[in-house]
Amino acid sequence: MFAARNSAPVFIGLVSDEPLRLEGLLSIFDEPSGDGHAPLFPVTGTLAEMLARAALEYLVIDMYSSSGGLAVLDTIRRARPSLRLIVIGPEGNDELVLESIVAGARAYLDLTADIDLVRQAIEVVTSGSIWAPRRLLSKLIDRLLKIPDSSLTNAAPRLTAREKEVLDLILLARSNREIARQLGIEERTVKAHVGRLMRKTGADNRIELSMRTLNRPAAPGRNAAEPTRTNS
Repeated sequence: MFAARNSAPVFIGLVSDEPLRLEGLLSIFDEPSGDGHAPLFPVTGTLAEMLARAALEYLVIDMYSSSGGLAVLDTIRRARPSLRLIVIGPEGNDELVLESIVAGARAYLDLTADIDLVRQAIEVVTSGSIWAPRRLLSKLIDRLLKIPDSSLTNAAPRLTAREKEVLDLILLARSNREIARQLGIEERTVKAHVGRLMRKTGADNRIELSMRTLNRPAAPGRNAAEPTRTNS
């Protein structure tokens, strides 16, 4: 309870072309946040209005009611690459889920998801993790491993000792909150380190950051599969 009371509120943008579906999304925020989670508040408006809100960090996109499809995600990614997206779209289309995550989505939910599940996914994303079926994440990793991107094999960027510690924990699939707790630092400090890691490696999300790290040549005398361990 202490963590929740002292967490700054998080504003979640909601974009849907259908008023009834927007009302359903708004109902997600009727209940207070659970223990350890920051209070969540919805913000509604057009996509252009959401992109213009510089302080907005999270956006729920109802792709099912939008005619733009993946092009909408590409537009958002180009305009606000740091914006964390929760996508609601058609069910039974694994390829669309994978393409959405590659395009920058941190969560993908289909129309069968109830209010509690959508709320849970939002809380997972705001804590710094990705929400998607494990089988699809496995497919995504396989796909990223096969990408013929020369940047994956370039020399490793120069990282500080703390950045290496954060990166090690990202490779272990730890959320920002878990990393902050383990390293004894604030969650916003972890977010800043993750942002710098992405800029230094050219990654767009945590999965790509992990793949770029795992695919870089190992330093002399070090096993390529062994994460770097440093003391702060």
